[in-house]
Amino acid sequence: MFRDYTQAAIEIAREAGGLLIDRLHTTRTIEYKDHNRFNIVTEVDKASEKLITDYLKDKFPSHDILAEEGTDVKTESEWLWVVDPLDGTVNYAHAYPLFAVSIALLHRGKPVVGVVYEPNRDELYVAEQGGGAMKNDKPIRVSKNNRLDGAMLSTGFAYNVAETRLNNLNHFSNFVLECHAVRRDGVASVDLCYTACGRFDGFWERFLKPWDIAAGVLIVNEAGGQVSMLDGKPLDIFGDEIVASNGVLHKEMLRILKK
Repeated sequence: MFRDYTQAAIEIAREAGGLLIDRLHTTRTIEYKDHNRFNIVTEVDKASEKLITDYLKDKFPSHDILAEEGTDVKTESEWLWVVDPLDGTVNYAHAYPLFAVSIALLHRGKPVVGVVYEPNRDELYVAEQGGGAMKNDKPIRVSKNNRLDGAMLSTGFAYNVAETRLNNLNHFSNFVLECHAVRRDGVASVDLCYTACGRFDGFWERFLKPWDIAAGVLIVNEAGGQVSMLDGKPLDIFGDEIVASNGVLHKEMLRILKK
């Protein structure tokens, strides 16, 4: 049912990923959003977004588009493309080789297609509603780990980390004391995909945007995982927080988050 949409997302995600790699070691202009030294954008973010959104506008002119760097097409459509043209901008600005292109299609507010392309490892994660999740055309599943003390988790810290008490440092400390390891890679879409394929057993973060998680959430769900808000309530894609897990560890993660 969604095959044409999925193929389109794959095609343009790969093309955008190629652009990111081609320009990784060139001179980049860095700007600061909202006068926040942690929240940056490069001209490559903008170039990638233009490439993706121009493609989607041409191919699906009746669909809405929401993208991180300002593209906001509203036609009252039931279909909404949610795009992060370069997830991991800080990594990219430092030539740290982990970043991704994330593209999701929502129908009536629910993700039905999710594509995340990490070009450094040439890993393409794809999911369709009801169709399972794939990495480079092979099915993936979440881990079977049922012990928090043997789990490797992932998290992130938002751009307002120095401005709010809800900065995730308390949760980070609590998890470090109770699980095997916690990683902080700075790319939420990849964190979710790594949870979907079993590299991570779970992921949590605050102050995210829909373009950070929309594709990854579907990929986790279709890989057999579980997602929710930090208090365990059903996930709101347009909320600003998420817990994702292999499902088995979800209650344990929520327990730590309630401390």
